Amino acid sequence: MPTISDVARAAGVSMSTVSYVLSGRRPISAETQARVKAAIAELGYHPHAGARALASSRTSVLALVVPLRVDVSVPVIMQFVTAVVTAARTYNHDVLLLTKDEGTAGLERVAGATMVDALIVMDVERDDVRIPALGRLKQPSVLIGLPDDAAGIACVDLDFAATAAECLKHLAGHGHRRIALVGPSPAVYERGTTYASRFLTGFTDASAELGLDTVAHPCGPGAAGVRECLAEMDAELPEVSALVVHNEEALVPLLEELRASGRRVPEDLSIVAVCPRDVAVSLPVRLTSADIPAHDVGTLAVETAMNLLDGRRTPGTRLLAPTIVERDSCSSRD
Repeated sequence: MPTISDVARAAGVSMSTVSYVLSGRRPISAETQARVKAAIAELGYHPHAGARALASSRTSVLALVVPLRVDVSVPVIMQFVTAVVTAARTYNHDVLLLTKDEGTAGLERVAGATMVDALIVMDVERDDVRIPALGRLKQPSVLIGLPDDAAGIACVDLDFAATAAECLKHLAGHGHRRIALVGPSPAVYERGTTYASRFLTGFTDASAELGLDTVAHPCGPGAAGVRECLAEMDAELPEVSALVVHNEEALVPLLEELRASGRRVPEDLSIVAVCPRDVAVSLPVRLTSADIPAHDVGTLAVETAMNLLDGRRTPGTRLLAPTIVERDSCSSRD
């Protein structure tokens, strides 16, 4: 493996000059920089990560904290992971993925060992126990999510309350007045996961503002959970003509259950789903959907973390506006 000494010898400069070219900590003439970079390319030199971290007080690593629980949609989570990793590479950073549900322990371990420059935290709860711990760390942090008390911490996310309102407005614009919400798993609500509670609040508020008859129920996993959810909705609000589905895992068994029971989409029942676009278009019925902008949210989270690292002020909370895309799952009611 070539060393910094080999690079200095090939470029005809001192090792400290090579170090300054790599770190940018001192101005070096363009001609000298060109010689050093040419030597680096010719020799295939890669700076030692540990030595670079000691010299710059940076590790060039971001931590992404995303507990993979049984009630989360792993394919959707991986879209966020891909977005964060891709954005981090544009800043020459790698990503350390922490997937174990271990509360504050994982945060304190990687931060205390100076393994990362900053932390990005997902699956945020209303009274998240990790937030006080983040405030004690020397590394900056960004939440993908919005707790009840977001004072002093950077947050980015989709505006889920506005998303719920837009879903109802879209269906009301098609003449639907009796609408049901197929929500996430009961465990998601019980944990106080904020995307679920924010969406439910937005759904309830918009329903009242629009004068709609609505009902909302969590939906357990699999076909059994879907059947139970639909039965509860039909009993509580007969003649429902449209569904808002805020549960990606329920979409396939939901469409199968509706087909088995003889209810056609959209002729008998219209659907607006909250899901990534690739999910919406991959099903037997191309679903009208409110997009989950994983790429935009993940990219913004990384940009915010890097701004904090560089000492630049950032807005405390950034919520992205929803986008509804019309496809084949909504029909109009007179």
